[in-house]
Amino acid sequence: MASSSHGPPEIAMELHALNRAKLVHSFRQYLKASSLPLFGFILLQGGGEQSRYCSDHVPLFRQESYFAYLFGVREPGFYGAIDVSIGKSVLFAPRLTEDYAIWSGKIKPLSSFKERYMVSLVCYSDEITEVLKSHYRGPGKPLLYLLHGLNTDSNKFSTPAKFEGIEAFQTDMTSLHPILSEIRVLKSELEISLIKYANDISSAAHIEVMQKSKVGMKEYQLEMIFLHHIYMHGGCRHCSYTCICATGENSAFIHYGHAAAPNDRTLEDGDIALMDMGAEYHFYASDVACSFPVNGKFTDDQRLVYNAVLKAHNAVLSTMKPGVNWIDMHKLAEKNILESLVAGGILVGEVDSMMEERLGAVFMPHGIGHFLGLDAHDPGGYPKGTERPTEPGLKALRTTRELKECMVITVQPGCYFNDVLLMPAMENPNTSKFFNQEAIERFRKFGGVRIESVVHVTSNGCENLTDLPRETWEIEAVMAGASWPLDSETIQKYKSTSSSSSSVAPEAPATEVST
Repeated sequence: MASSSHGPPEIAMELHALNRAKLVHSFRQYLKASSLPLFGFILLQGGGEQSRYCSDHVPLFRQESYFAYLFGVREPGFYGAIDVSIGKSVLFAPRLTEDYAIWSGKIKPLSSFKERYMVSLVCYSDEITEVLKSHYRGPGKPLLYLLHGLNTDSNKFSTPAKFEGIEAFQTDMTSLHPILSEIRVLKSELEISLIKYANDISSAAHIEVMQKSKVGMKEYQLEMIFLHHIYMHGGCRHCSYTCICATGENSAFIHYGHAAAPNDRTLEDGDIALMDMGAEYHFYASDVACSFPVNGKFTDDQRLVYNAVLKAHNAVLSTMKPGVNWIDMHKLAEKNILESLVAGGILVGEVDSMMEERLGAVFMPHGIGHFLGLDAHDPGGYPKGTERPTEPGLKALRTTRELKECMVITVQPGCYFNDVLLMPAMENPNTSKFFNQEAIERFRKFGGVRIESVVHVTSNGCENLTDLPRETWEIEAVMAGASWPLDSETIQKYKSTSSSSSSVAPEAPATEVST
């Protein structure tokens, strides 16, 4: 995939041809194992433009992810079919009226779609019935394999294709979804290169946000800096998810930034900022979170909580490799955070006992990470037959699978001080004994810290695709105007200053713990 210093990388459309070939291979294996005939068509319906309620305003279209995975089509209104018997693919384009050329641009010939999207044939969508019936190679009524199944992250079902004349076909709505979801779990080199690019541009945008953050600004101004950077410098018109720009107490809320909490607080001196924002490039996502002091200097309390999360983040990265279980990674992150909170005098007691009582979920209620690809929360976390844990914290995991080479997954430990979770735990006789309530009171309005990186699982470890300052002294240097990566002189200056600063708050006397 070629890239240029003058713009974003070119798109290698063979990526989608390879994805289709991978699906055909897996699907034919499934049919053979099930003693089913190797005939029929895999048929998907792409996304369609939707106006805003009853108005004629149409928000910017983004293709449905399964369709994007197989065909890479950026336009709305398409269908795509793959012949299971021979692997050839057909695109069906909407038949546009002459008015389209007046309002929206030239009407492209079908041949242009055939060349761009590297398919065998392109027809109009009102020809689906005729074309598929004429190309069917099996006996009896032509068979369509349609996409229908549960997304275990959203708890919503994918929508199977519909078109006029579908009653002339047999339809199977159970076979395709689990196979297609599973092949999306392992990423090709071309996919990883797109994900890396999206993360590179997101990392650079986060650094600009750090450097331009000032007391008195609004949270949405930080969001604007990020959005401007990824589009201006990266050609990324879409984000992977709604931007989270949380400062002060808002940083305790995991998915702050939605319409009812619209990134509109004024930044105050002494705030911690939690920025969770990711660019999307050619459908492929990034998901990056960083935390930093709004004024550019960590307080002792901010350093304590931040380093607790960083320790967890680094412990998981150093342990990840094929065969490692994701539940174990979550528990490893929890244990590191609890150990740091004990060292800082916020908690007291045995960490193993805290783990048994699931105290880590009070401070990190979300899972340690999730698959990432065409969606920030990519499918495949819970294959059919896999049960979700029910314990606090663990039930929020988006997968419990063992890691495999070529998986791309996020590592996102966090530590939050949220009364909705803290108060019941401090009143529960099984967990109240672990709290230094005087110290906890100091953190009631602290908010939270999250550090998130996108990680590629390799044959013997992992590769971090996110490139950001993570140590507190690195963040302070960058916020003071240093370029990233830091040069040797800057490293010496800020690292030596940091080593003389305490990374944890003083421990509370063991005999004076309120329960």
